[in-house]
Amino acid sequence: MSRESVRVAFFPDAFHEVDGVAMVARNFVAFAQQRGIPLLIVHAGPRNEVNREGSVTRVQLCRGPIKFPLDRNHEFDLFFLRHYREVAALLREFRPDVVQITGPSDVGILGALYAHNTKTPLAAFWQTNLPQYAGLRAAKALSFLPKNLAEPFSRAAQNFSRVATTRFYKIPRFLFAPNPEIMEELTKATGKPCFPMGHGVDTARFDPKFRDRQSGPFTIGYVGRLTPEKNVRWLSRMERALHHKECRDFRLLIVGQGAEESWLRQNLQRAEFRGVLTGDELSRAYANMDVLAFPSETETFGLVVLEALSSGVPAVVTGAGGPGYTVQHGKTGYVAGNFEEFTTYVAALMTDPDRLSAMRKSAREYAKSSSWEKAFQDIYQTYCSQLSVPVAAALANDKNRSMHESVGTSTTV
Repeated sequence: MSRESVRVAFFPDAFHEVDGVAMVARNFVAFAQQRGIPLLIVHAGPRNEVNREGSVTRVQLCRGPIKFPLDRNHEFDLFFLRHYREVAALLREFRPDVVQITGPSDVGILGALYAHNTKTPLAAFWQTNLPQYAGLRAAKALSFLPKNLAEPFSRAAQNFSRVATTRFYKIPRFLFAPNPEIMEELTKATGKPCFPMGHGVDTARFDPKFRDRQSGPFTIGYVGRLTPEKNVRWLSRMERALHHKECRDFRLLIVGQGAEESWLRQNLQRAEFRGVLTGDELSRAYANMDVLAFPSETETFGLVVLEALSSGVPAVVTGAGGPGYTVQHGKTGYVAGNFEEFTTYVAALMTDPDRLSAMRKSAREYAKSSSWEKAFQDIYQTYCSQLSVPVAAALANDKNRSMHESVGTSTTV
């Protein structure tokens, strides 16, 4: 089986949204179209429709009224499986070799059910750190309680989510994860093989050439959802800490929306809130930053970090999660072990123009070595190797059986 012949049915949690899963999904489609590889993708959207373009069939399904929000941009339809028959008919015609999902969403469950019913090999991306999200969301919801009462409930929510998520990820035949730490954890927890899931960046879209700011205060940027799991309240603490370090000539550029926006507006003195940006506006926003401050501790990869590096912007990140594997400490940015280090590294770039200039160049060069083409080539290579395993195992079993029968016959004679 060659890479170009693998027929993938892809069920991503998001497609139109502005997040990492949607970015992966759209680039998956682009890769398949450019290569002429057969791909059927099923995702949620505003209306039911089927579009065929080249080698790609895109199936969009509308969520119904009985649903609940996961956050401002994501929902879970409790009766999404009502689409099963029509999707199954399309898949029978498509004849997938593998079903690929990105998580236990309503769309992912639909894909997993089809794979189970038809005995089609199932693969899963680990895109979101759901247990951490559950704990942080529970803590936010119970913030009105005393800390000694809220913490046990938050831990319980995180532990329950971990158990449920682990059970779900035991279902696929093999897994993909975006960093070595999660790969190791998943392999131990599920007993399933786990492979690296690379990411890429559009270096033409995210390019230092979009910088049109010639002067002004040092600009500290943040891009992403403004939600508790992104640890965005550190930005307010950082602003105060920089004042104490006598760093005054700076501003914060905040790109994104979310439940924490109101709190941030009340607690940040030097911030400009730009909302959700796309296209050239997003490219200019990145390029006009001097440093990306990304305090999230729940990222499995952190695509915004790679987009910043591609824009010639060094990043200061935490050591928890994927960004710590993306940033080359001391070369393309800094990986902080705690809040004090986080602020110190930002201040160091504010006060050392030569270091900042060197990091800007190194960040761009590093990003240029990352491509979606390479990421999906590796994923398809994994499909080839894993889909051939059962065949090889069956041949080995047949050979062993023949040898056993041969030995048995000789003994009998």
